[in-house]
Formats: sequence, C-alpha cells, structure tokens
Amino acid sequence: MRNALILGLIATSITFQGCKKSFLNIDPAQNQAATQFFKTQDDATKAVNAMYANLHEWNNIAFAPIAIESMGSDDVEKGSSASDATFFNNYRNFTVTADEGQLGGFWTGQYQTINFANQILTNVPGITMDENLKNRYLAEAKFIRAYAYFRLVRAFGDVPLRVTLPKDASEYNLPRTPKDQVWAQIEKDLTDAAAVLPQSYSSVDIGHATKGAALTLHAKAALYQKKWADVVTYTTQVMGMGYSLFPNYEQMFRTTHKNNQESIFEVQNLLIPNNPAASNSQYSQVQGVRGSVGGGWGFNVPSADLASSYEAGDPRRDATIIFRGETTPEGDVIPAQGDNPMYNQKSYVPFSLYVSGFNEGAQQNKIVLRYADVLLMNAEANNELGNPSAALVQLEQVRARARAGNNAILPPVTTLDQTALRAAIYKERRSEFAMEFERYFDVIRQGRGAQVFGVRGWTAGKNEVWPIPQTEIDISGGTLTQNPGY
Repeated sequence: MRNALILGLIATSITFQGCKKSFLNIDPAQNQAATQFFKTQDDATKAVNAMYANLHEWNNIAFAPIAIESMGSDDVEKGSSASDATFFNNYRNFTVTADEGQLGGFWTGQYQTINFANQILTNVPGITMDENLKNRYLAEAKFIRAYAYFRLVRAFGDVPLRVTLPKDASEYNLPRTPKDQVWAQIEKDLTDAAAVLPQSYSSVDIGHATKGAALTLHAKAALYQKKWADVVTYTTQVMGMGYSLFPNYEQMFRTTHKNNQESIFEVQNLLIPNNPAASNSQYSQVQGVRGSVGGGWGFNVPSADLASSYEAGDPRRDATIIFRGETTPEGDVIPAQGDNPMYNQKSYVPFSLYVSGFNEGAQQNKIVLRYADVLLMNAEANNELGNPSAALVQLEQVRARARAGNNAILPPVTTLDQTALRAAIYKERRSEFAMEFERYFDVIRQGRGAQVFGVRGWTAGKNEVWPIPQTEIDISGGTLTQNPGY
C-alpha cells in the first residue's frame, strides 16, 4: 500500500512454477512523484488509463484469482500436468496455509488497484481541467476501488480499509477493518459513482465504468449482504437502461463480440500489433487448451461434476466446456489425447488468432458483469421477498436465451414455492455462470459451503474466508491478525 504511481509500464518475464508470467513492472527512470505528475488534464487521463490497465496485471487476472476465486469451486479442477503448480490443489482441498504465495499475490493485486484509485481521488481534484471530465474520472476511480474491495472482503472478510493516501510512515500500517464497514464503503463509493457516470460512451472510451456498472456492482454487494430490497431496486434500474441478452450464448464470449449489448463491465485486453510487451494479459493463456499451438497452459479446467450438472440438452454445457476430441464451433480440432479431458471455453480464443511471440489469447476480455446476472439477482431477491411471480419472469428470460428456440429443452420453471424456486435459481446461476469465477463465493454466500464443498474438506466457521497472507502479517509487525482456524 505504498504511495506510488506506476507511470512507466514495461513488460518482462520470469520463470514461475514451470510457466512464465508477464507482468507490469516499475521502471524507476520513468517514474515521477505524484506532486510532479498531477498537473494537467492529460496527466489525469494517463492516471485513469493506468488504473484500468492494472486490472489485467498478473495478480488481478491470472493465477492468484484462479486460486482465490475459482479453485475452491466444484466447477473446476487444477488442470495442466499433475506436477505443475501443485499449490492449486491446496485451495481445492482447503488445506492452504497462510504462507502460500497466491494469497499474497491476490492481496497485492487488489491493493495496487486501490492505490491507483486513491491516487486519482487525492490528486485529480486539484487539477484545472474540464469539470465534467474531472467528476467522471473521480467516479470511475470510486467504482474501481469498490470493485477491488468487493473482491477483498468476500475473500478475506475484515481487511484494511484505505480510502486516502498515507501522509507519512505512521499511516502505512492499518489494522483490519470490520467487514460491515468495508461493505458500507463499497456501497458509498458505488452510490457516488452511479450519480455521476454516464450510461454509455463513445467508441474511444469503451470499457470505462458506466452508471450501469456501478448499479450492478451495488446490487451484487447488496446480494452478498442479503439486502434483498436493495437488490431489487438496483437491478430494476439497470433493467430499464437498454441492456439485453446476447442471442447466442457461445458467441457472446468470442473476441468478435466484445462489449456487446449484454456486457456491463469487462476488463479490456488487446493484442497490439508489434508490441507484445503491451499485449500482456494472460487470462486466456493460463486456461487455454494445453498442447495446442494457440492454446495455453491448461489450468482451471472444468470438473466432471460441472459437466454432469446441466439439464439434458442445455446448450450452455457445450458452450462452456471444450472437450478432448471435439471440433470447436470456430473450427479448431482438439486432440483426443492430452493432460486434461476438458478446458474452459469461455476464456478460449480461436487458435487462428494466435500470433507468434505474443501470449496466447492476449486479446480476450475478462467479463466481470453482464446482464444475465442482473436478471438472476433480481429473480433471487424477489423470491426471497415473497414475490415468486416476479422472480419467474426474470428467470425465464435467462432460460429462454439458453433454449435458443428449442422448446424441447429447458422447460420454463413454474413453481411458486419459495424453497423450490430458490433451488432452481441457484441451479440456473451455476449453469449460466460456470467458469466465470462466480460459483465458489455464490455457494458460500448462500450458506451451502459445507453441503457442497464439505466432501473436499470445507469446514464451517473457517473456510468462509481464506487466510490473511502471512507475509502481510509479518510486514505489519503483527498489526494485521489472522482469520480463525489458520
């Protein structure tokens, strides 16, 4: 949580657990102190762009998020070869200890994001520039800060809450803030952001946070706190803003349909010709088909449990899972033999788009928020509030898109019984968002951790959160405390 602004961004590579990671590094010769940098509108724009660029840095999009946000789920297995990156198994089996490196990586990634946002919120107000643009940049920074704290609080519970830059060394170490206060700050930031952010942008600013993104993330924060009336309020607002479901579920995740009408917020990733260093996203690469040119490393693969969980004939199964021996809709022949029987199709980029010298799939965006989630959050909240008829309307929209006109599959859900409808919505969320880093924390917030994950060692009263990184406790001199049971 140092007071530093990364201005010079250069890519490099190091050997890591048998793989290579590209990441943003600091070039001291290109850095400027914040007091020297934040002078003009152009400086403010550069700072905002750097904040967004940080979202596809290694700790924000690759191994650490897979470990923290996906590996505990029943939807996935480690993947790759049996001997590669075996630390993932400790997350899957709930045997991870506080000194495992991905914990610290995830923690660092989120607080780097928060630092970028805090730099903007502290320094941009003093710049003489277009006031409307200034207010928009501040609102974007609040959205991004809220997103990082959302990821932190659901992963670790109580975490240090830093909303200002430290003035001196005495403010570097902060104790853990009770999670209720962290959630309150998330909601405040998102309320502030939604009041200012536009509903859409011109093409030059596609990918920046919108009013719809702020409202959707606010609904999600309310969902995790079981504030059902608030979930309905925020999702209803988003439902009136012109979003719609993309008609072809499988094609929604291809690079040719980035930022479509269903997309609410995506981490923007590009393959920039002749510039591999700037094309450094590894989101697709680390999950790509192992052993195929243009594929990837083969981590975070679908589980047999996921493959068997879909309703008969659900097209989302084949749109989510690449099976060994198949030919993808884009014409890639997947070898019948290999380390893993299945791979994540949602992160997949057709092999023909691979460019030698670049990370595989560098151009694949990471979808963070999409309209189907708005509909299913609205359905869940309405059901919890005793409005099953309203819940069924939104649930049916999602199922109808998946059905794609084939009325022989995925029949409409008709039950008005709250318990049965709750189970149907939970099942729908699994089918709709499989391999999108939603399932693990969904099950925990639903209070079903022991029921779903207990067979692999998940224990109530402990595994609702991951351990605080021991490196951070050590650096803090004991100011930070450990979660129970670790």
